[in-house]
Amino acid sequence: MKADLHVHTCFSNDGKTTMEELLEYAERHGIGCVAVTDHNEFEAYPRLKDNGRIIIIPAEEVSSAEGHIVALGIDRLIPRDLPIQETIDLIHEAGGYAFAAHPYRWWSGLGEKNTLKYPFDGIEARNGRSIPSANRRSERLARKVGKPMTAGSDAHSPHRIGEGYVEVPDTCKTWQDVLEFIMANKVTIVCSNSRHFQATVRYGVKSIGEWLLRGCKRM
Repeated sequence: MKADLHVHTCFSNDGKTTMEELLEYAERHGIGCVAVTDHNEFEAYPRLKDNGRIIIIPAEEVSSAEGHIVALGIDRLIPRDLPIQETIDLIHEAGGYAFAAHPYRWWSGLGEKNTLKYPFDGIEARNGRSIPSANRRSERLARKVGKPMTAGSDAHSPHRIGEGYVEVPDTCKTWQDVLEFIMANKVTIVCSNSRHFQATVRYGVKSIGEWLLRGCKRM
């Protein structure tokens, strides 16, 4: 089964995907499991958890004070803008796992130093919106330290869902089963898309503009 472990909905301030679109496009791309990782929001999971079509992992992409952290398997909203260690602690208190999101991404990644310094449960090895070199470095880092790995499309619109995922056994019937397999560090990583030079430039310009509009505050 394919599990896309980084997907945004319209509850993210930069997301476009409705609940029905998420389900429809995931099914169309053969995705059996999705982690809904909205930016500093936890509104989509209650609306999607009992859909009867695909497995939904309760999750969040948390903006820590120094970069983004993907929280998987949480039971509550994790507040933003806190120090890395405090964010990790809150994720664990919420029953979840803390993954360093796209650590080598300029602007929102934690960087290699922070990823190694703090006790993350795992590392996002592949991300559909990261450049190829950053993805290669992320996977290399995860393998070097022996941490569990995730992969996801980082889709902010429906047609991107499924461009990054991990493969888990079809015997996984719940999101708890999926996370158990991920934490056993047995997944196969797949990423069919990466952000190349022109898209990276556009993303940089867009990010700077949005940053200015937010009053120079991290997303």
